[in-house]
Amino acid sequence: MKTIMITNPKGGCGKTTLSVNIAGFLANRGKHVALLDMDIQQSASLWLATRPHGLPPIRALKYDKAQADPGTWLVIDSAAGLSGSNLAYSLIKQTNKIIVPVAPSLFDVHASHGFLKELIEEKKVRESKCRIGVVGMRMEARTRAAQALEYFLSTLDLPVLAYLRETQVYVNAAFEGKSLFDLPHHVAGRELEQWAFLQSWLEKD
Repeated sequence: MKTIMITNPKGGCGKTTLSVNIAGFLANRGKHVALLDMDIQQSASLWLATRPHGLPPIRALKYDKAQADPGTWLVIDSAAGLSGSNLAYSLIKQTNKIIVPVAPSLFDVHASHGFLKELIEEKKVRESKCRIGVVGMRMEARTRAAQALEYFLSTLDLPVLAYLRETQVYVNAAFEGKSLFDLPHHVAGRELEQWAFLQSWLEKD
């Protein structure tokens, strides 16, 4: 099982938006995908419940003793405030890739920098068994917010996987239980271009 965890201790950073679209991308690539919603608001679960039949399937998974089948890609929408808990350390041990979405404000960027330092110090990460990347949410490249993010990341040697601009395309797709990858190209073409490097990073071993 390949596990991708989307996490940040701050709420409102776009974790769920990123989680459901990553799940949608993998499903559209023909992967067997399960989505684990650990956020108290359960927004990803609501999205799954509204997902139309006929789209590439994504299975809901509950956090208990049950595990996803071998060969499944598991996407975890983690809870805000998970940082530092025993549960967080347990999840990291099972995770292949961690993506940290960062909102476009100095306060969010600064808080995320501290969280990323904490992640890097985890033994599994130090041993290069778990890869970490960052996504700028509601953020355009070459803006002041992007420059601040790159400045804070320069000491951590972590990649910015994508800058995803703020747009109603994500909002409208979510209302329909869809991801960007379920939409016609003429609707989501510009957004899909911003995912190019992130897509290759997700599938790379």
